[in-house]
Amino acid sequence: MNTEKGASCVRVLVVDDEAAILRFLKTVLDSEEFCVYKAENGSLAIAAAAAVRPDLILLDLGLPDMDGLEVIRRIREWSKVPIIVLSVREREDDKVMALNTGADDYLTKPFGVGELLARIRAALRRALQSVPQPVYRIEDLEVDLVHRRVLSAGIEIQLTPTEYDLLRLLVTNAGKVLTHRQILKQIWGAGYVEQPHVLRVNISNLRRKVEKDSSRPRYILTEVGVGYRLKADFPENADKDKGGRSPL
Repeated sequence: MNTEKGASCVRVLVVDDEAAILRFLKTVLDSEEFCVYKAENGSLAIAAAAAVRPDLILLDLGLPDMDGLEVIRRIREWSKVPIIVLSVREREDDKVMALNTGADDYLTKPFGVGELLARIRAALRRALQSVPQPVYRIEDLEVDLVHRRVLSAGIEIQLTPTEYDLLRLLVTNAGKVLTHRQILKQIWGAGYVEQPHVLRVNISNLRRKVEKDSSRPRYILTEVGVGYRLKADFPENADKDKGGRSPL
């Protein structure tokens, strides 16, 4: 795994059981723009999708432990991450099945590097189109979802990949209450929905970085007994957001 670039790079999970393909794709993608993570079978792919929280998945269908279609189905139970299938299967039926199962694109092996990069960038652009605003600003906090940058009073804040994913989820649902279970499932996967302490620890760490006073949060607000809400810069929320809240 390549984790040194932190939250600033685009994380791509490559799922393939052929070592040569994994090496090739890592060489092509492992640049300033991408961080590459690898999985050699379906079980590892599902686990990595939950642990790494990739921005995009490149998936082979012919895996040793399960069909790639099952991997798509399992991931689609809790994630909307763009999935591009890379497969030697050329039949139209195979392509239709993959797309109907939840894949975003399908590229037949062998493929050109230029076409692969173009399809990756197109999939990432489509994913960003679902975000209401590419840049979220409220008071001194700014979150640039396109460039994966977080600033407080104009100073860039360094977040871990998990902290950034948590903040991004809150940003894309600004003003809405997200339950503990919703957040845990989206960020860590279905296996963590009964582990609220994981969420509390990460919210606490995130608040220490983005709030002026983490004991009296102004941005990441607690809905006691329910979940969390990111303050939205809407006039109708002004009075509500002035109320006192327990930080956790």
